[in-house]
Amino acid sequence: MAFWDSLWPGREAQFESGNAATNSIVLSKRHATVSLTKQGALTGNLRVNLSWRMRTSDIEGRSRQSGRLLRPFKLFQPDVVQAHTQGVVNVDLDLGCMYELKDGTKGVVQPLGNLIGDLNAPPYIRLSGDDRFGAPSGETVYVNLDQRDQIKRLLFFVYIYDQTPAFDRTHAKVTLYPGNGPRIEIELDERAPQARSCAVFTVENIKDELIVRREVKFVYGFQSELDRLYGWGMQWGRGYKSRA
Repeated sequence: MAFWDSLWPGREAQFESGNAATNSIVLSKRHATVSLTKQGALTGNLRVNLSWRMRTSDIEGRSRQSGRLLRPFKLFQPDVVQAHTQGVVNVDLDLGCMYELKDGTKGVVQPLGNLIGDLNAPPYIRLSGDDRFGAPSGETVYVNLDQRDQIKRLLFFVYIYDQTPAFDRTHAKVTLYPGNGPRIEIELDERAPQARSCAVFTVENIKDELIVRREVKFVYGFQSELDRLYGWGMQWGRGYKSRA
């Protein structure tokens, strides 16, 4: 909610489900679903991007907030963005996608195990790159929507590779870029200090309509726990990423 909204009790933010200035749809708890079919976004590649930056500490946040109360005009000054330094703990967030095809094939596309997938053959999903430092480009997974009839459901998730719970130290966002229509944004904005994984959103093929649903469910385990939560029924083993 903007600062001005707090000056008028009862006034609510009106832009949760969309942002005309940026031509985007923001999925929230109140507006959790969007139809790619109704948006006309059923051809070409759906690009799914994960980006994040480090969050300042709670102590810094409280100090900054109290300072602003003493100096109210500071409310109108933007925060200084802190770049990565050696003193900041790097958080390695990874983007993955569990898939189930219409023929019953199940699997996962993720950096762990170098499971990068294939865009022009099953599963019609491919991982592009592994960002380990929160660069602006982030990590990207592509889905071939020209093969949408082969896809039953998808679960996109984010996990912390180094096993250090640190979702509360990051500002993370997943953005969907369809081949046509506005982009779709999902913020991982809930504090979950001990969580290691987060189910971000699902895509389901329901009566030939592709429905995107915001999930943002944090769990304390990894892929196997997300699997149980969403009933994928796959077997999981320990995986590693290449050093390259």
